Amino acid sequence: MAMLRLAVVSPEKTLYEGEASQVVVPAFDGEVGILPGHAPLMTLLGKGTLRIGGATAPAITVDGGFLQVVDNVVRVVTERATIG
Repeated sequence: MAMLRLAVVSPEKTLYEGEASQVVVPAFDGEVGILPGHAPLMTLLGKGTLRIGGATAPAITVDGGFLQVVDNVVRVVTERATIG
């Protein structure tokens, strides 16, 4: 099964780094779901909960920033984030 490589980073620290079967992020205009093989994408983030599938990961609430998807690598760079 193909997996995504995910990194969630805020100005203070790296909140999560690992593999995921899917990622759902709050974009500025609604939720975006990312699966392995997704086309390259860059979008602005809104405020909401980032959900990570296929991994034991904490709930991460993000507020602003951006998402980049390239070659099954997902990078979330957020202005503010809280865990739990």
